[in-house]
Formats: sequence, structure tokens, C-alpha cells
Amino acid sequence: MTPMDRRQFLRHLGILTGSTLLPVLGGCDSADPALPDDGATDGKVAFLHGVASGDPLQDRVILWTRVTPEADAPVQVRYRVATDPAMTQVLIDERVITDAARDYTVKVDPVGLQPGTTYYYRFESGGAVSPIGRTRTLPVGALERLRFAFASCSNYPNGYFSAYRHMAARRDLDAVFHLGDYIYESGSKGALGRAHSPDHEIVTLADYRQRYAQYRTDPDLQEVHRQHPMICVWDDHESTNNSWKDGADNHTEGDEGSWVDRKAMSIQAYFEWLPIRLVDPDDPQRIWRQFGFGDLVDLIMLDTRLYGRDEQLPLALGGAQLNDPNRQLLGEKQQDWLTAQLAGSRARWKLLGQQIMFGQLRVLTLPEIDLLGVNLTHELLAINADQWDGYPAARQRVFDAIDAGQVDNVVVLTGDIHSSWGINLFRDPGELANLLAGIVGDPLELGLIKAHGVEFVTPSVTSSGFPDGTTGLLRGVFGLTDPHIKYFDGTLHGYVLLDITPERCQGEWWYVDSIEDPEAGESFAKGMYTLSGQNRLRDADGASSDRTDAPAPAP
Repeated sequence: MTPMDRRQFLRHLGILTGSTLLPVLGGCDSADPALPDDGATDGKVAFLHGVASGDPLQDRVILWTRVTPEADAPVQVRYRVATDPAMTQVLIDERVITDAARDYTVKVDPVGLQPGTTYYYRFESGGAVSPIGRTRTLPVGALERLRFAFASCSNYPNGYFSAYRHMAARRDLDAVFHLGDYIYESGSKGALGRAHSPDHEIVTLADYRQRYAQYRTDPDLQEVHRQHPMICVWDDHESTNNSWKDGADNHTEGDEGSWVDRKAMSIQAYFEWLPIRLVDPDDPQRIWRQFGFGDLVDLIMLDTRLYGRDEQLPLALGGAQLNDPNRQLLGEKQQDWLTAQLAGSRARWKLLGQQIMFGQLRVLTLPEIDLLGVNLTHELLAINADQWDGYPAARQRVFDAIDAGQVDNVVVLTGDIHSSWGINLFRDPGELANLLAGIVGDPLELGLIKAHGVEFVTPSVTSSGFPDGTTGLLRGVFGLTDPHIKYFDGTLHGYVLLDITPERCQGEWWYVDSIEDPEAGESFAKGMYTLSGQNRLRDADGASSDRTDAPAPAP
């Protein structure tokens, strides 16, 4: 990024405009700090968009809300943090000021918290009181068990966000991960009375803010934020479809403004509306970062979309351009950081939270398959170019980092593809030994090949997947041509639950009964696990048990 581009990003992100939150008098010992003479108002406001927390560390966590004022003037907001859901044991009582420059969002980062501890919080302003939220700091030391849930691809007009409601109800989760496509940029209307607002493709800062505001009125999305800290990364639809560092498939330069401006505005709205911490003020578009959950898990969150990605090729058909060793997906700076994180991790499990499918989809080995008038091979090929298959040199660099650091127990967490997958990760899944799986026995069991990790891919919350009727057919095909793909479902919606102990990491696919029913239930569909040191997926006997010592939910 040139100095001019960097300054433009900083200006869009509010760092040069004075729009960051200003603390006012108050603290843990002040029950009702006085309003300073700074022009802020205690006028009437409403909390229409709920509360949220995210990016937990051992001694702090981001707390978020948004006020909707009657008058366009700076607003003073009080927040409190307590150790009990009734908010009687208050530890922090402070006030901050927000204004239109940050779309009246409030994001605070209280320090001095204890590790591995559940806290409760709420906001107040102008006589209005927000819902109470619950959050948790990162644990330290030796851990026996962690539980997470992760999701992606929540298209508002496509259906109800019941998956979020069921994630929220799991009181024993340590955190929730969102792997991108938190919003969609289109002007879709849908068929459930959930048309996008504004009713056109979003391109301006005001558009992006209005779209986030609409999504954050959804009660299920509000509830998952209220009950759990979220750790998130963006994918493409937070800016526009098939975006990359210097452009996007769905951006017309000139007619839709400049890409530099549109990208910066989408990033600004994301940082305003999501409970994410600014990672590096000198690198304002960076979201790749790490979270340590004691000695059990290092969560490494990546950006495969906006930071270092070269432009997608039309189709991943092979050839010199596709296999160019200089072709980038993460970019050199992020790749070097990832290599260092993997080599330096002392946690039992290394989770890579990222956007696009990492495991190979060997579409050139697939037969021509037509179902209901759809050529599935062509459809899979079109998807293929946007994921790691379109950047094979970048994937090999990750494998190189795993080998160089002698890293074990890598688990890749993925969204984006609107379908469910469980995959064993190899440098070359087309090796003869791997293709003979199921004929001469599992090649991993026989010691014929080495796997580098496993991958769990979450279904979408609501976004459309593969055509109806294709799941069974493709499962059969993958069993013959892509035996490293151990599980696939192309149509159902939901999320993945992770249950992790020192001995094993288990992923479970939970699906909602319908995305057209706001009260839809959920059901367990499939569980797979990898044992420590083995880097291969096995079928689980059933769902993991809930923890019995989970803290009380926010009331």
C-alpha cells in the first residue's frame, strides 16, 4: 500500500478524523460521573441493534453497542461490567462519547479483567438501557476442554437466522467464530418479507452502514452476539462478490466509484459494526490475528480475501499462470506471520480460521454429471477458481510452513462455499496410495502417505448451496475420485460445533430444520474427529455432551 493509499484508508477508518470513542470522567469507584462540558448530550436514544462482544484477550474484551439518537449530536453512553447476570457486582462503570462520525456505534475495550472469566455488561444513555450481554476472557494454563461454534454466509433475504439462535442457546461455548459473509451487498428481495435495505447494491459508506443496521435488527443475530464473544473475519460479500486486493468481480470502476474508496468504506463499516479490535493502526486493513486459549488451542485467523489476494483466474484449469510460484493469496507479510505463528505455537491444537476451502477439489477427475439440467462438474469448476485450488503455490507455502516447523494437529476452519465438508489435507490427494483408499485399506492407517491436517467446512446460515438432489450423487463420486473428502452435504443449513480436548478435536454438523420458519429446530447430522498426532478424520459415534459447569446465560 502506498503512503497515499494508507492515509486514505486511515481517513476512512476514522483514525484521522477524531471519530474514535472519547472516554469521559468516571471509573470503578464512580457511581455517577458528571457529564463534562464537551457538547455531548443525554438526549433520548434507543438501543435498536443489541449488544456484542468480541476479540477476547486474557485481560480485556471488546464490548459493542449502537445508539439511535433523536437528534444528530454527540451522545454520552455509560457502560458497566459485572461478574453476575443481575449486574449487582459491578467492576467497571465508565462513560464514553459517540457521534455520527462513527455512525453512533460504541466500542470499548475495558482492561484489568481476569483470564478465563465470564462477565456481564450493559449500556445506558438518555434513560434507555440496553439488553445485558455476556462475554468471556481468554483462559490461561492447562485446559481439559474447549467448545466453540462457527458459521458463515448469512444472507438476510434468503431465510431466517435460526442457526444463530441455536448457537446462542449453547451456554457452554467459549467463543463463536464467524468466517465471513456476515452481510451481503446485493439488493435482493427474497420471498419472506426480508428484502435488503437499501434496495440496491451497496456501494457507499451510508449504504454499508444501513445494511449492517438492518442485519443487526435480526433477533437471532442479536442473541448470538449477546450470549457469546465473537471472533470474526470478513469474506467477499462484506465488500462485494469475488473481491481481491485491487478489485472485485462485482465492482465496475467508475460507475460504482473507485475500488480503493469502496474497499475502504466497506472496511470502515465493518470495524464500526463488528466487535473487532483494530489490529495494527499502521496497517489498518489487517484483520489477521491470533488468540491463545491456554495450552489447548491457538486460533489463527487469516484474511484470504482483501489483504494479499491476486486476482482470480477465470477457471482453475491448470497451466503456467495458475501454477506461478509467485501467485499470492495471503500476501508475503501475512504468510511470514503465519509461518512464525505455526512454528512458535505451543498449544496442542492449531486452528486456522479462514474463508475459503483449503482442501483440493479435484474437478478434472470428475465425470461430466448432469442433474436436473445442471452440469455439476462445470458448477464445481466455477467455485474452484475462487478458493485455495486457484492458488496452489500459496497452499504449498502453508504446507511448507507446517513441515518446516514440524507442526502437528492443524485444523482448518472454513466457510464461503455454502455446504458442509470434512477433509483430510494432503499436498497431493491424487497420489496412488490415496486413490486406493477403500480398496487396499486406508493409506493413513497403512503408513503409505502423510497428512498435514484436517478441515471442517461449515454450511451456510441461509445462503443457497448446491441444487437439490445432488448431495447423494456427489458423495458417491467423491468416494471414487476424491477420497480425501470424507463428508459432504450440499444443501442443508446450520453451523459446526467444535469440541476439543487434549486427546481429540471433534467437529459436528448441526442443521436447522428449515430456513423459512423463524422457530425452526435443529438436529445433529454428523460428527468427525481427529486424534492428537494422527491428522485424519474418523466418524464419531454421536454428538459430544454439553458441559455441566457452563456459566449462567445473560438474562
